[in-house]
Amino acid sequence: MASTSTSSISLQNNAPGKRFPSSPTSKPLHSNLKFPFSMPATKATGIKSSSTTKYNEVVIDEEMDKIRRLQNGSDVRGVALEGEKGRTVDLSPPAVEAIAESFGEWVINGLEKEKGRVVENVKVSLGRDPRLSGASLSVAVFAGLGRAGCLVFDMGLATTPACFMSTLLPPFTYDASIMMTASHLPYTLSTMFKTPPARVDFMSNYAKHLRDIIKERVNHPLHYDSPLEGFQIIVNAGNGSGGFFTWDVLDKLGADTFGSLNLNPDGMFPNHMPNPEDKTAMALTRAAVLENSADLGIVFDTDVDRSGVVDKEGNPINGDRLIALMSAIALREHPGTTIVTDARTSMGLTSFITDRGGQHCLYRVGYRNVIDKGVQLNKDDIETHLMMETSGHGALKENYFLDDGAYMVLKIIIEMVRMKLAGSDEGIGSLIKDLEEPLESVELRMNIISEPRHAKARGMEAIETFRSFVEEGRLEGWELDSCGDCWVSDGCLVDLKDDPASVDAHMYRVKVSDEKQGQHGWMHLRQSIHNPNIAVNMQSMVPGGCLSMTNILRDKFLLASGMDKILDITQIDKYARTGLVK
Repeated sequence: MASTSTSSISLQNNAPGKRFPSSPTSKPLHSNLKFPFSMPATKATGIKSSSTTKYNEVVIDEEMDKIRRLQNGSDVRGVALEGEKGRTVDLSPPAVEAIAESFGEWVINGLEKEKGRVVENVKVSLGRDPRLSGASLSVAVFAGLGRAGCLVFDMGLATTPACFMSTLLPPFTYDASIMMTASHLPYTLSTMFKTPPARVDFMSNYAKHLRDIIKERVNHPLHYDSPLEGFQIIVNAGNGSGGFFTWDVLDKLGADTFGSLNLNPDGMFPNHMPNPEDKTAMALTRAAVLENSADLGIVFDTDVDRSGVVDKEGNPINGDRLIALMSAIALREHPGTTIVTDARTSMGLTSFITDRGGQHCLYRVGYRNVIDKGVQLNKDDIETHLMMETSGHGALKENYFLDDGAYMVLKIIIEMVRMKLAGSDEGIGSLIKDLEEPLESVELRMNIISEPRHAKARGMEAIETFRSFVEEGRLEGWELDSCGDCWVSDGCLVDLKDDPASVDAHMYRVKVSDEKQGQHGWMHLRQSIHNPNIAVNMQSMVPGGCLSMTNILRDKFLLASGMDKILDITQIDKYARTGLVK
């Protein structure tokens, strides 16, 4: 994250109420659930936590409204530390405690409804990344869960995928799990615990789980237990939670990990942001790979639900390249499978997938949307093994539809070893050498000029006005994009169902053509799930194409429609005039 003051809580649960069907292994699937904040106004302890302040009903309603607004897409997100420009602290320990209590009650109620009786000893695990206030905000989570009547298990430093797996792998198999990323906020809670949280070492079990998968699937003919002997792999954990992959997975499988970077957790992230999309992270990893003549470089984000890699030639593989690489692997194992991505992927990626016999389903931006679409397609008997967003979030059907950056890397490592055993020295980069990439790719932002409570409605108004302009032919050569016989519906690029799932954020993609060059690019407008702004993504296969599209967007839509009165078009205007994004 760009700011250490921003925090996020991911809630995962195997209680009833999930939208996902059973997997082929009959094990529960991954879900970041939008549980209801169902604390009634008369239940003052639900919002004031351990504080002795007495609220009247008006104040209670206002505080409840603030807490509900923290629910953002698939997470609960807020600011935990003063200092982020333009934002105030809203994810305070009392708010975290209230959310945790509500989540605990929701899990218990779901289990009781499923079993038809009172349940006891409901177990919930908590993991966190190394951000500085993790310890203090963890106390708030423990307090809330404890008051709800749950038994709490403290996993300490963990990854988001590990939290999910703690609900599956014996002997743990918790009823639910919470993953917390947070920042420094000095705070002392006075809550007394009836049952103190128990410390558990789940990460060792999770690492063994990953090692066993690599050993079994490589099935090395000479050294089964050390299939990575002879390979040098560089890991850049960005001082997040991903160092374990080096020590407890790669090293124990025989890999040489000399030259790895930023493995020790540090909540200040002193070297660069832990993000596979970060240019500094990729540049440092590339340099380490080339300096050490390594076979592979790996970049993890903070909580290891995303990853990117660098091939032996030093080529960064993230975004469309990573999707292409994973598509090549998936299509080798499952010929003809459907691959779901978000709507910001390139025309070249579609060709890459279809040229290999696969089907490409473009869908709503948002990793939960992409993964949920894959779950739905499998339920509808459309074989779909891979779902990936350009941010690096990716999930596989074989892994409970869980977005796990370590598992993605595991698949790439297995393919790399298999290629070597088959006599190839080309490396994994050779699998995407024919991927055609766009000539230009630009992302711009327009802040919504509104009070926070009205920002979503204003954003929807702007997006729907854009759709009307396109449908009415007021933007010459622009057409709402489609896929096969499908058509844009309810904010998604593709949805075969008559009753599509609810939309987190409105978005549309248009294809841009002219008589001389035919379709030469696309533009995608979407309302941000997490922030009060509208993102504009565009790609072009011709020089100056993005600049031309931006001028049309500004002059023939934003100014012509009056949308410049509710949107800050400063960045759009600057790019249109100068060709500079920043």
